[in-house]
Amino acid sequence: MAGLTRKLRRLIVAGPSALALTLVAGMATSPGAVAGEEEAKALLKAMTDYMAAQKAISFDFDATLEVVTEDGQKLGLASSGAVSLTRPDKIRASRSGGFADIETVFDGTTLTVLGKNKNVYTQVEIPGSIDHLVDELKDKYNRPLPAADLLLTNAYDELMANVIDVKDLGSGVIGGTECDHLAFRAKEVDWQIWIAQGDRPYPCRYVIASKLIDGDPQYSVQVSDWKTGDEVATDSFSFEAPADAKKVDIAELKKMKDMGELPSHFTIGGKQ
Repeated sequence: MAGLTRKLRRLIVAGPSALALTLVAGMATSPGAVAGEEEAKALLKAMTDYMAAQKAISFDFDATLEVVTEDGQKLGLASSGAVSLTRPDKIRASRSGGFADIETVFDGTTLTVLGKNKNVYTQVEIPGSIDHLVDELKDKYNRPLPAADLLLTNAYDELMANVIDVKDLGSGVIGGTECDHLAFRAKEVDWQIWIAQGDRPYPCRYVIASKLIDGDPQYSVQVSDWKTGDEVATDSFSFEAPADAKKVDIAELKKMKDMGELPSHFTIGGKQ
């Protein structure tokens, strides 16, 4: 969560509409709209325990980052991708946002980041588990994996750190799947999660908003095509460089435009 918080601090993003705010305010004051805190915590714990117990996971995702220009125009930056992992130490993640096409592969020892649109890649040694990789990418390289908080084996502790308010908002439907809708507040962020009901309590949607910026900037990830165990396609998690791809130092890769969340014609803190 810290990686997304830092990312949101650097961006000026749009909050929910006035109508949405009115609806939320009305629901929050309706009798019986919010269920017990302990029930909500139990639902989140069941989800994180289920996630941590899965030895193989794959899913597709759609993500949206809302930004606003200095002259007040609100824009939604959309991307899609896929994640496949085998615990404890292998993962492959892709993200395509129209201006960037990135693939990240980790085989337990070597991390490879490939910019398909630039046909360049970099490799760095980060031996260890997926948990260790997530922390290194977030803290050292500022390249968090999609929904990385949810992939950790200690996800419950990470998600609940500094939480001061918990709400169970009842049921919701995401992509045709009935979910439990939970909302949490911490000092710097608010976040919501929709968890599939039943014996496969996977996260269907995850939304995080910073309270440090006016408008409560949001970043959302919606999950689809959830698979575990034998359902997951076999992946060697090895990397083969595309023809004519150029290998670069990670410092050089980080300087390249169109390799992050924002396209090159966007300027943080400035006009488009």
